[in-house]
Amino acid sequence: MISIDLSGRHAVVMGVANHRSLSWAVARRLHEAGAALCLTYAGERMRAGVEELADRMPGTLTVDCDVTEDRAIAGLARRLTREWGSVECLLHGVAYAPREELEGRFVATSRAGFQNALEVSAYSLLNVTNHLLPLLERHGASLVTLTYLGSVRAVPNYNVMGSAKAVLEQSVRQLAWELGPRGIRVNAISAGPVSTLAARGIRGFTGMLRHHAEKAPLRRNITREEIGDAGLFLLSDLASGITGSTVFVDAGYHVMGL
Repeated sequence: MISIDLSGRHAVVMGVANHRSLSWAVARRLHEAGAALCLTYAGERMRAGVEELADRMPGTLTVDCDVTEDRAIAGLARRLTREWGSVECLLHGVAYAPREELEGRFVATSRAGFQNALEVSAYSLLNVTNHLLPLLERHGASLVTLTYLGSVRAVPNYNVMGSAKAVLEQSVRQLAWELGPRGIRVNAISAGPVSTLAARGIRGFTGMLRHHAEKAPLRRNITREEIGDAGLFLLSDLASGITGSTVFVDAGYHVMGL
């Protein structure tokens, strides 16, 4: 059995909302592999829950980082420079769209809702990477973000999040090209539907889960643990030759035509 040892590595995990979050699944695997962790959260409303999870992993840092605020991202960079001096792993699991934009007609998406979804879910990857770049290039880092098939397929009620994920995936490819000479890898995991706080905000999600399990080649839904394993792999040296890729962890659903 091949083991992954991330002792001496520093990992920033963004997007943990609760114990059901895909970001949390990756964070757990990183901790088990020996990485030092920093979990970010957005505002006081999320603080208590993230700190409670961090307490399960001694030594984990928690930092308030609202990705819509440059000042907050700069503060994260200063804290990590002071505490660590380098970042070898970054898991970007931040995504958001106003609920009303997921429940209404896509054609009626508001200007503010569209901008908000793209800023939080896609632009934040660029902005965070830019602020952390001196830390990321110190030893050559691996970056992983989370996406979904709605980036390339029409998914009912996914609406503007599909647009945001499409921009996110293009950003992965562009960043991989630009940052490759610095030894930085950038990839995405396209996860099948999993019951998370964000997913439950999509109308008809239960039916989506059932349909996925019926049609996927493996005839089942995926688990959070499978996303955690995939994240750990891509963030480790075992994936040293992989960059600019979107890796599907969806029980094979994406290959189906019908």
